[in-house]
Amino acid sequence: MINIRLIRRRTRGIRGIAKITRAMEMVAASKMRRAQERGLAGRPYSEKIAQVLADLAALAEAGGAVPHPLLQRRPVHKIAIVHITPDRGLCGGLVANINRKTASVILEKDVPVELITVGLKGFDFMRRYGRDIKAEFTRLGDRPVLFDTLPISRLLIDGYSNDEVDLVYLVHAQFVSTMVQRPMVKQILPVEPAVIPTAQNVDYIYEPGPAGVLGQLLPRFVEMQVYHAILESIASEQSARMVAMRNATENANELIEHLTLLYNKARQESITRELLDIIGGAAALA
Repeated sequence: MINIRLIRRRTRGIRGIAKITRAMEMVAASKMRRAQERGLAGRPYSEKIAQVLADLAALAEAGGAVPHPLLQRRPVHKIAIVHITPDRGLCGGLVANINRKTASVILEKDVPVELITVGLKGFDFMRRYGRDIKAEFTRLGDRPVLFDTLPISRLLIDGYSNDEVDLVYLVHAQFVSTMVQRPMVKQILPVEPAVIPTAQNVDYIYEPGPAGVLGQLLPRFVEMQVYHAILESIASEQSARMVAMRNATENANELIEHLTLLYNKARQESITRELLDIIGGAAALA
């Protein structure tokens, strides 16, 4: 026999969960729009600075200048990975996908790997499995500015310039669309400027000279890469959370409908049983 009271209690609890997930979906949707605008607005700047760096590196090399420390390649003895994840969960499989991507990169390398974690979820995952964590940055918020990410960039630049690491990767979620967030691995040190197509070549005049401008621009380039990766990660997080909460709300509503149908059937059976008892008692008295 179905317990009507238990069904009513479960329906009430699931209805409360549906209200919470609906509210979280609306909050994530409002944050998602702002995060997407900031993430997409930074892409043109990132692409343009890569083009200018390509032109500067070519001019400096043609002039016989000594390569900047951030451009120098050397044998790889140690690798640093900046592991960027959200501080909170409830965003579907986003966190698990990023953690899995970083773990696969670590397993592929045959040299020591040190981690710089950005986000509480990635820090907890790597600490649980005993990885070498050099630094951890958490609670940057939903709208960080460039100044908030400068300690991360400075840690990378100093580590590479002092020969502490020989290769630096960024692992973060790339925002593709509201429904698609793709974990990606990007090498940022040594800096590899993109090759400019011939049609896009521009004859710039640099003062005081290509080498001097390159020395000032390369650290800014690294800072922008880290900042833009964090913006992309935040946009991906809010999009994934909105979709996850929408799916949770829909699943809760479907479960409420199923329990309501089950409750109605149980009530109908109870009423029918009571009527049969009454009719049976009346027939016995007659």
